[in-house]
Amino acid sequence: MSLIPSLFGGRRSNVFDPFSLDVWDPFKDFPFPESGRENSAFVSTRVDWKETPEAHVFTADIPGLKKEEVKVEIEDDNVLQISGERNVEKEDKNDTWHRVERSSGKFLRRFRLPENVKVDKVKASMENGVLTVSVPKEEIKKPDVKAIEISG
Repeated sequence: MSLIPSLFGGRRSNVFDPFSLDVWDPFKDFPFPESGRENSAFVSTRVDWKETPEAHVFTADIPGLKKEEVKVEIEDDNVLQISGERNVEKEDKNDTWHRVERSSGKFLRRFRLPENVKVDKVKASMENGVLTVSVPKEEIKKPDVKAIEISG
C-alpha cells in the first residue's frame, strides 16, 4: 500500500490493487498549486564521460526529446555545454491524473574540457533518446630526442 501522499490529483482507491490505495494522506486538504507538476528531476540529466585514446566521449540520456530540442555548444574553447527543455504536457481540465512521474523543464550540463582537445572537430549524434558527443583529442607529440655522443 502506498503511504506516500498523492500530490498530483485525487486519491485513487482500488481495493484489488494494493499499490494504488492511499491509506493516509496528511496533505489532502493543503492547497498545492496545479503547476506543481513541473519538477526539477529533469534538471539533473545523467551524463557519462569516458576518455578513450582518441577522444572524450559524453553520453547523455535525454528520452522524449528530438535533436532539434537539444543544444550542444563549446564555450570559450574549453567548456562543453549540453542544454535543452522538455515542455509540460498540455492538460485537459476533464483529465484526472493518477500519477505524474515524468519530469519536465530545462536542463543544462557543463563540463570543463582538458587542454588536449580539438574543439573544432566535436561531433554529436542522437539515437533513441541517447545523445553522444565526441570530443577528439590532439595527438601528443613525442619530443624529438637526439642522442649526443659523449667525447673524452
